[in-house]
Amino acid sequence: MEALPPYALKLVAAMAFMGYTLGSVPFGLLLTNLAGAGDLRKIGSGNIGATNVLRTGRKDLAAATLLLDAAKGFLAVAIAWIMTPPDFSDRTVTVAALAAVVGHCYPIFLGFRGGKGVATGLGAMLALSPLTGLAGCATWLSVAKLTRISSAGALAAFIIMPVVLLALYGFSFQASPKPLAAVLISVLVIARHHENIVRIFSGKEPRIGEKKP
Repeated sequence: MEALPPYALKLVAAMAFMGYTLGSVPFGLLLTNLAGAGDLRKIGSGNIGATNVLRTGRKDLAAATLLLDAAKGFLAVAIAWIMTPPDFSDRTVTVAALAAVVGHCYPIFLGFRGGKGVATGLGAMLALSPLTGLAGCATWLSVAKLTRISSAGALAAFIIMPVVLLALYGFSFQASPKPLAAVLISVLVIARHHENIVRIFSGKEPRIGEKKP
């Protein structure tokens, strides 16, 4: 890939800022506070994502959180694609996608203590590569339904998606930076699940709808 001219670097930086700011919006926390469901950071795992919102007993708020968090990732990529000339749009959309997930995991509005990036990452992947995003969503839903463990579905999805995207681009980072973005997003999301991974292997991970002890 060729080096970007100065004006393009500025646009990439602007899209990174946009993606991070958009990703930082804590919809789960905002929705539960507005609905009078309490401070989400003091419920269950303390996470701001849809799975923890479900522990408030409000399925409607959990569904809304899931959709809005996914929309953050999708919208960040869509805005970057619209705002960028075609000759370097791949680079701006991948930066925006990664920035949105980083924003959700480390939001500036919450002292950099955020969620695990699952829904936002899926939304970003749906926009980067619809086929890859759909494969991730199908994997997440299938594994979560089979095991009744949301984190198991998420981990499976973020293992599958980089493989799918790499296969689509011929297992090369030279054709497009999108596969690299998928790998980095997946590494971040999986790393954020390190405690879940320990609980899964020890048989202590809560099932969907079950209150965390």
